[in-house]
Amino acid sequence: MNGEPHGKVVIGSAQSLTDYRLLPLIEYMCWRYPSVQLSIHSRNTLTNLDAVRDGQLDCAFFIGAIEPREGLETTVLCPEPLVLVSGPSHVLTQRSEITDDELSRTTVIRAENGASYHDLFEQSVGLDDADSRSPALELDSIGAAKRAVAAGLGVALLPEVSVAAELADGRLVRLPWSPSFRVYTQFGWRQDNSTNPAITALVSAAAQVVSDQVASLT
Repeated sequence: MNGEPHGKVVIGSAQSLTDYRLLPLIEYMCWRYPSVQLSIHSRNTLTNLDAVRDGQLDCAFFIGAIEPREGLETTVLCPEPLVLVSGPSHVLTQRSEITDDELSRTTVIRAENGASYHDLFEQSVGLDDADSRSPALELDSIGAAKRAVAAGLGVALLPEVSVAAELADGRLVRLPWSPSFRVYTQFGWRQDNSTNPAITALVSAAAQVVSDQVASLT
């Protein structure tokens, strides 16, 4: 096809990105590059990146800190703001600020198992080695985590884009706590796959579509 992007591209993605960021990109690719077939699988970040290195996936979208990724090329698509949320009746909604000690006594609900921002959160507030901390509730989907938070079962740190609707209509409440770290939505692929026209087209399209999406929300 004279270098025109074509073929199947198998993509790994964090669920929050699949559900809340990638639909416009999928639509763009289908219209602009109809010969490229996309196959997207939502799994945790570590599994996805390992699968890219092993050749099981062609590339992956993920949320994480900016750092070298062995064997991979990566590009930053946008900062990914995180927000600590609870249900409207949770006791922490009455606080003007939240201490690390209060968080250590609060059930933390983890969605997207393997998401690096959970580990960064727990490290930043000392929850990773707190013997007396409240147990975490681990769920395998953003939707389940949001329902558990809304029901008052605990608090959760989630990408703001994934809870924007619930914050707007009052089903969830933004708590007065901000992370000391920053994470970004990124795209990664194997270094030896950099000349694949379909990957090149996807990188360019992702940068454009995510930039337009972010701009529309500011």
